[in-house]
Amino acid sequence: MSEERKNTRIIISGGGTGGHLFPAIAIANALRRLEPSVKILFVGAEGKMEMQKVPDAGYEIVGLPVAGLVRGGSIRNINVAYKLFRSMLRAGHIIKKFAPDVVVGVGGYASGPVLKQAQQRHIPTLIQEQNSYAGVTNKLLAKKAGRICVAYEGMEKYFPKEKIILTGNPVRQVYDNLASLHEEALQHFKLDQGMPVILVLGGSLGAGTLNNSVGDGIGLIETSGVQMIWQTGSHYYDRMRDMAEARGVTRIRVTGFINRMDLAYAAADVIISRAGAGTISELALVGKPVILVPSPNVAEDHQTHNAMALVNRGAALLVRDTDAQDLLVKTAIDLVNDTVKRNSLSENIRMMAIRNADEVIAREVFKMAER
Repeated sequence: MSEERKNTRIIISGGGTGGHLFPAIAIANALRRLEPSVKILFVGAEGKMEMQKVPDAGYEIVGLPVAGLVRGGSIRNINVAYKLFRSMLRAGHIIKKFAPDVVVGVGGYASGPVLKQAQQRHIPTLIQEQNSYAGVTNKLLAKKAGRICVAYEGMEKYFPKEKIILTGNPVRQVYDNLASLHEEALQHFKLDQGMPVILVLGGSLGAGTLNNSVGDGIGLIETSGVQMIWQTGSHYYDRMRDMAEARGVTRIRVTGFINRMDLAYAAADVIISRAGAGTISELALVGKPVILVPSPNVAEDHQTHNAMALVNRGAALLVRDTDAQDLLVKTAIDLVNDTVKRNSLSENIRMMAIRNADEVIAREVFKMAER
């Protein structure tokens, strides 16, 4: 290992959601695997999940008072602008004190001020864009970025082509051994052998549309010869569990959070999920048939763009949020019963999987530092 790499100092900025944070931690872990002596500092947004999750992962983090714009031109945006000004100043102080060789931005409120300040000081910056549709901040920052790591093809419509590298999104783990875990998975979730399984993923907090759609379809699920693992998210768990118990369900396993995602994926024949970028990258590695229900409550409707990148290649089905309560459960049961369609979806989504994204990005960071 070169002396330059041993002394490398990296800032990773961003977070706010798991979709930004998990790739950031995965990149940090890869940097540390490649060079254990690398110095890494995270910069996040005060009060957001990264302020707890990053220290839990073994890294130092400092916070900025940055916040997002309030839609509709609210007077509260005056306070947002003031917080942005303070965050720009603090980001400048952090960069001056830590003296990074490279700054990595993964998206989220803190990413903008930190990358902007780094670029003004001619410090190399790398953007990791998770989505198939680039947000305004990343498009602006891309003009002075050294490298832009993307998860989807066709991103030259947003970024300078010569700066783009197709890396995929870093995910929590590689799912290469799911078939061997099938029996253990059925036992873990107390599911019956020989009956197909639908896995519903509502995210760590939960998704109201998915939960309401499954709740409305409980009767159909119980009579259609399928089983379900229903991950409701923490906000919805008590209510959904009580409703399922009141209905006397026997084929639905209700859980707020899934600790063993590998076993959940191993058990599933069909997966229902939102269309966050990190989730989609994970589902491509899993290679199971997927029904995506994009959240309408995200900036610039990027989940729909993410989903359509798969749908247009025959790699997923799409049910729109507004149609989910009427169509979602029926669509899932129809897919369970259509072996040809399931096999086609599985084959096509596997073709979109990109492995080792974390190490590919980490090596790009080190290249930029050495230059």
